Amino acid sequence: MNNIEISNELLSFIQSSPSMFHSISTISKYLDEAGFTYLKEKDAWNVEAGGKYYTTRNHSSIIAFKVGKNCSDYHFQMTAAHGDSPTYKVKSVPELEGPNEYLRLDVEAYGGMIDSTWFDRPLSVAGRVLVQEGNKVQNRLLYIDKDILIIPNVAIHFNRQVNDGYKYNRQIDLCPLFSSGELKKGDFDRMVASELGVEPEQILAKDLFLVNRQKPVIWGWKDEFVSTPKLDDLQCAFVALKGFIESQNEESVNVYCCFDNEEVGSNTKQGAMSTFLHDVLVRLNAALGKSEDEYYQAVAKSFLVSCDNAHAVHPNHPEKTDAVNCAYMNKGIVLKESANQKYTTDAFSRALFTAICNKAGVPVQTFANRSDSVGGSTLGNLSNTQVSVHAVDFGLPQLAMHSSYETAGIKDTGYAIASLKAFYDTVIHIDGADEVVFDE
Repeated sequence: MNNIEISNELLSFIQSSPSMFHSISTISKYLDEAGFTYLKEKDAWNVEAGGKYYTTRNHSSIIAFKVGKNCSDYHFQMTAAHGDSPTYKVKSVPELEGPNEYLRLDVEAYGGMIDSTWFDRPLSVAGRVLVQEGNKVQNRLLYIDKDILIIPNVAIHFNRQVNDGYKYNRQIDLCPLFSSGELKKGDFDRMVASELGVEPEQILAKDLFLVNRQKPVIWGWKDEFVSTPKLDDLQCAFVALKGFIESQNEESVNVYCCFDNEEVGSNTKQGAMSTFLHDVLVRLNAALGKSEDEYYQAVAKSFLVSCDNAHAVHPNHPEKTDAVNCAYMNKGIVLKESANQKYTTDAFSRALFTAICNKAGVPVQTFANRSDSVGGSTLGNLSNTQVSVHAVDFGLPQLAMHSSYETAGIKDTGYAIASLKAFYDTVIHIDGADEVVFDE
């Protein structure tokens, strides 16, 4: 596929993933079409060499794995991304009445977004709803495919300091407008019930989030860029999934993870810091008839690529990034390093992954924060608290991270798929931190 085709697929993937619950549903459909078998966590697992499987937790995290037919050097080659993005969650009692006949939604921040980017654009809601049907409570996905909300800015005539660094109050300024008289209190739940084909009293609980409805685009006179909501981190979730599905490796167990809640710390039952990955690998190990000691041997020879997007040099503010450890769009994948260990990359993991990229012809860039500023962290080190393996932090360069509408280079999606497919295709033999040998 060329850059336009793969970018159009990426944008379609993102559009079909308006919430973390929809992200996992979309990924599940890719896996189903590729012939994977769904294993419920609550059931006994039958796993065989040569098989392809996946499981989910909370309908918002997913782990898939392909077991090599031979597994002569039994170990795990893994990637991990996340399916959530910064947004606003609708509170359980959703409506705020007034002034006069206005009806607004009561929302709270999920993650660290750029508040100003959510104003004056069409919004909707997506997530899951728990509905009672007789003696059952069932999970339902919801996405209202209609422009139903907007967060209006205050006119500059009433807020003269808005261009001088105005500080938004999320309890006051960030409440979306739902109606100016046509709807009354209770109509939000009635709307949700109508979309699901149930009665309002059947709705017991909701996890609903605001969705930016601005259309994703490929843009530039020479089609250099893609812009869309949720590039962080659905772009990495997409490229890792494509590389995973397209790969062939009969000597190892290839694993794909997409976790929830990275944007709020990952410390949940379905986050990267949970037992989810550990539980899956232990159960897989047992289902293959392996001993506990063989599991620990496998982990010692395993490798994780932590996939989360990286900062590109900003065209108007190059001083925000390090002078030489910095990345540009359309110049290749990014390996992220941090002396304070906010990223997992060290010399051993960098060398291993760079060698794979070099063989695949994929350009590699480096990112490190300026020494006088504190950067963010990602999910690799958090998952390592449960399953400790060699790991590298990988990303794609983008602008406006945590904006409601982000921008990346059109070439980098293809570079990333090629590098991660090469990672999954290559049989990696790790001997502690002393040596790594590659088989093809």
